[in-house]
Amino acid sequence: MSVNMKEWVRSIARSEKRTAMPIMTCPGLELSGKTLPEVIWDGKAQFSCISALARKYPSAAAMTIMDLSVEAEAFGSPVRYSDNEVPTVAGSIAGDGKSARGLEIPRVGAGRTGAYIEAAALSARNISDRPSFGGQIGPFSLACRLYDMTGIMMALFDEPETVHILLEKAAEFLVSYAKAFREAGADGIIIAEPAAGLLSPEQCAEFSSPYVKKVVDAVQDDNFMVILHNCGNTAKLVPSMISTGAMGFHFGNAVDMEDILPLVPGDRLAFGNIDPARIFRNGTREDVREKTLDLLARTAGYRNFVISSGCDIPPGTPAENIDVFFETVDFFNEKRRKTFEK
Repeated sequence: MSVNMKEWVRSIARSEKRTAMPIMTCPGLELSGKTLPEVIWDGKAQFSCISALARKYPSAAAMTIMDLSVEAEAFGSPVRYSDNEVPTVAGSIAGDGKSARGLEIPRVGAGRTGAYIEAAALSARNISDRPSFGGQIGPFSLACRLYDMTGIMMALFDEPETVHILLEKAAEFLVSYAKAFREAGADGIIIAEPAAGLLSPEQCAEFSSPYVKKVVDAVQDDNFMVILHNCGNTAKLVPSMISTGAMGFHFGNAVDMEDILPLVPGDRLAFGNIDPARIFRNGTREDVREKTLDLLARTAGYRNFVISSGCDIPPGTPAENIDVFFETVDFFNEKRRKTFEK
């Protein structure tokens, strides 16, 4: 589906109805009869999940899996696999200046990146009623996986030049990866930059946002949208996030959307932030209904708000909880419609 994404943003912001777009692909496993190991290696299997979810739920967009090990693995990082959890990076490969300088930038298609591009391409060709998004990690979050989370937080003070070397290489690869999603026909990407939530505003402005902006500047246009996701405690980081120029910003459940929304310009979308683990996966139907209604009511004055999960909805989430989320959004919209008609 070829979409003018600037118009898509405007249409959501003009609508009286609340739009829903949870971050989810793994909940399609049961619907499609696929396993997690299949979908992280096989683009066609991953597309089966995406397609099954698109047929069942009226989400505003389709998307590939939020898998934050893919890009680090392409660089050569060891990865730990599980039958029930999204893979995780298992060790550092660039923990000092020498190894950072010697790190080679992989080609797009290395490791499992080709499978994710294929899944995005199949979604773009076959899902015609909504935009399709690819997913990729953010530059600082990738650098953290290449270096080591604890080590890099110390290196910000002790070896900032090493961190910048890694960030330059991470951004160069991520620009190529984003261009590959665009060339595959995707309508945008969701950049997951959760590690930036650990930074101060000044550090975010130095070590995350300028490198995210490199990706945004390289690919975003009328027909391709970037959504920047940060599920950390981002209340003080919003101005830095806005400086990237992304058309949309996705927030985790660590923040209150009532604190965030006044900071997001009306011509950009703000997404968030029902707890994906505590509410979607482990909560009851009533928990989901209550939290969804509460968030919709508290954000009703912001037309650029899109209700979503706070991060990706994990494998093992009961389908009935996702069902009741969309049912509750429909109920809220119908109630608003009747109120406006009076």
